[in-house]
Amino acid sequence: MPTSPRRPRPGTGPGGPGAGADTGAAERPLRHETLRAPQDRVLVITWWDAPYDADLPELPEPDGGLITRPVHRWRFESLGGV
Repeated sequence: MPTSPRRPRPGTGPGGPGAGADTGAAERPLRHETLRAPQDRVLVITWWDAPYDADLPELPEPDGGLITRPVHRWRFESLGGV
């Protein structure tokens, strides 16, 4: 069954998503994508093979000088294939 994508979050820290963190249920994400849009917007989507409420690592906070608006985080679950 497809798993929930991880909360999208701007920024990519050294080592990528989950680097150096103890993930418990999952060692590494199944997949991640980094997307860019105008006005320096970045969206990072990460898929984990873990339950919806699993304790998963967050990407590091971006340097304050790199952001122009607050970081947003969401967690989603898959509704299946289309």
